[in-house]
This record gives sequence, C-alpha cells and structure tokens, in this order.
Amino acid sequence: MICREDMLELTRRMTVKRNCFTRVAGAYFDDEGYVDGTFNIHYLKLPVGEQAHNLTLAKAVPFSATNEKLREHPFPGKSGQSREIWKLLTVLNSCGLKNDAMLEVFYELLGPHSAFPGGRAFFLFHGSYDVPLKAADKKQLYESEEVYDFLIGVLCPLSGEYEPDKPEWGFLFPAFTDRSSDPEHIAIFEADPLHPHTDIVREVLGLQPGK
Repeated sequence: MICREDMLELTRRMTVKRNCFTRVAGAYFDDEGYVDGTFNIHYLKLPVGEQAHNLTLAKAVPFSATNEKLREHPFPGKSGQSREIWKLLTVLNSCGLKNDAMLEVFYELLGPHSAFPGGRAFFLFHGSYDVPLKAADKKQLYESEEVYDFLIGVLCPLSGEYEPDKPEWGFLFPAFTDRSSDPEHIAIFEADPLHPHTDIVREVLGLQPGK
C-alpha cells in the first residue's frame, strides 16, 4: 500500500522555488503512434512559465488518490520483459536521463500504444530528493537520511500543437516506500481507474494489470 503522506512529501518539492527536478525529456506521438519529435533539456533551462506547467504535469502522479488512481506494482522475477524494462528505467534514473539512445528505446516501445486522434505527448522527469531525517515526534531534522533519485513519466493527450493536456497515465519509479527508495516496485497512475491502460502496463512494462 502507498502511504499518502509519503507522496505529499514529494509534492512539496515540486514547486518553482523548491524544485527537485534536474532534467525533463520526452516525445510527441502523432495520430498513429509514430514519434513526431523529441526533447531533452536541463530543467532549470526552461522558461519559468514552462517549468510551472511541467510541474503540474509531474505532480499529477504523486498527488493523485493513493491506492485508487496510484497503485504500487512489483517487478517480478529476474528475467523476462519486466526485468528488461526494470533495467532500462534503472539506467535512465542513474544517468539522470542523459542517454538519448536508451530514451529512444522506451519511446519505440510506448509508441504503438500512444496512437490517439490529435496525438499524445510523453514527458519523463528525473528528480532528486534529499530525504530528511525525522525525530521521534515526526518533526523533520536538517540531516539527510538518503538521496532518493526517481523518474516520473506522464502520458498526455495533446490539446493543441505540442501542448500536453492533463496526464491520463503515468508512473513513479522507483517507488517511494517508507520514505525510502524501493527499486523493486513501481507506482502506476491511472487518471480513470475504470478505463486503465492495460496494454501499456502489459506490453510496455511487462507487468500483469491488477497484480
């Protein structure tokens, strides 16, 4: 189960003044799911207005209803597609998205499931959060307990030319469990849990929906 307070703790570092993101990359897909353009930029090089808009996209994942719209899934086994995707996401996280070849691999996997009238956009954020220690009374101390490096991905329909609308699907990897990195789990976001993106979960991430 995902702890709501853990997710809210992350969102408090997702403001323009207290930004935890280091980089954002992504791809635009046309109506048929083919890549129509990509980008990869240091987050602070974006204009302030774009920073704020992108933060809104990223926050949609941890700020969503925990254990309803945001659910935790394990990466099973030591081999197979799910483990290969786990390796891919782990590399992208460890390099801070500074590997365009690995990003292209992920876009190619996601593309066939991103076909949509008007197109879709996929944004992938890399964040780094110094997790502060907490005293016995649960008040935060200044010392850092660990550095939590993570990825947030969001898939959005386009509301105009290269203008992403509200995310409809996304993920947080590795999961943030008990205020610590949990690399064997991924938190998956569904804006509409009644109409989940089971094809992406199964075919791209190699996971079994509902497991």
